[in-house]
Amino acid sequence: MSVPTLDGIGAQRVQTKRLATRILFAGPENGIPVLFLHGNLTSATWWEETMRALPTGFWGIAPDQRGYGEADPRAKIDATRGTRDLMDDAVALLDHLGIEQAHVVGNSMGGSVIWPMLISSPQRFLSATLVSPGSPYGFGGTKDVDGTPCHADFAGSGGGLANRELIDRIAAGDRSLESPFSPRAALRMLVYKPPFVPAREEDLLSAALTTHIGPQGLPGDAVSSPNWPHVAPGQWGLANATSPKYAGAIDRLYGVQSKVSILWVRGSDDLAVSDAAASCPGALGAKGLIPNWPGPEIFPPQPMIGQTRAVLQRYAAAGGRFREVVIEDTGHVPFIERPAAFNEVFHEHLSRTTRQ
Repeated sequence: MSVPTLDGIGAQRVQTKRLATRILFAGPENGIPVLFLHGNLTSATWWEETMRALPTGFWGIAPDQRGYGEADPRAKIDATRGTRDLMDDAVALLDHLGIEQAHVVGNSMGGSVIWPMLISSPQRFLSATLVSPGSPYGFGGTKDVDGTPCHADFAGSGGGLANRELIDRIAAGDRSLESPFSPRAALRMLVYKPPFVPAREEDLLSAALTTHIGPQGLPGDAVSSPNWPHVAPGQWGLANATSPKYAGAIDRLYGVQSKVSILWVRGSDDLAVSDAAASCPGALGAKGLIPNWPGPEIFPPQPMIGQTRAVLQRYAAAGGRFREVVIEDTGHVPFIERPAAFNEVFHEHLSRTTRQ
């Protein structure tokens, strides 16, 4: 499925040394590069308005990441590397385009890709913007701001927790509202803050429906566990790649010599990434929606916001710099729901390229 683009957005199919995929571009090719990384159940399409609004002199670049959109469906995500397959794809794209340094922006899963980027290749980036990012410790199965696992096998994270009806409806191309687990309903409830409906809802939904589904795509594989909720992460796909089992040691971030300035932007009413996220097993168990919850001592809701803040505070204490901005009355995608408020802080951040 090819999703139409807005005026001012160019689309090209690009083959790098790692991946063939669709890349969206906006602005002059000789401008300052800004690399945009989309979230789960989305594609580069979701960044188009933000790219068109870039200040004069900036060049927006947004790939369909591995496992999404028009990326080569044969290219799978090796979850045992965490999000490093996606990180390596992004760096390979910069290399292919001849870009030595760029600003990088990531929403949700895209933010999860930025964490290892800032550890492995911080010298490639002028700044980082994390928009409602996944926790630096991964999604699911951790109990405190230090990312302590609830169980040694990381049960409560990975592809086994995916809602099967939602996955099946994505695979079927469902555009209805007949079920709360249809893709359109899920986006309206969990991604945008109700009653907001984006003007380009049909294109954004089309992008979500291009997600690569399967045991090596979404949701990926899973293994059984004796520990509640009795599923642990498998080895393939994004849902497993974002498990804390494979996240890597975030404390390496504090020791990097080339520390970029980080802008952290989030919506005040984000249900997808919060300290009691709508799909967090601990939060669902506490509400009685997953039976036999072992209680808050063993498996509390994951404090995702607290984890991100604690990591960024340690980053700042080690010589980095970050700013947290909360956009009120907004869900998981403030750049779509409140573009003027988002662009105000984002554009200011882009103007500051000095390293620490």
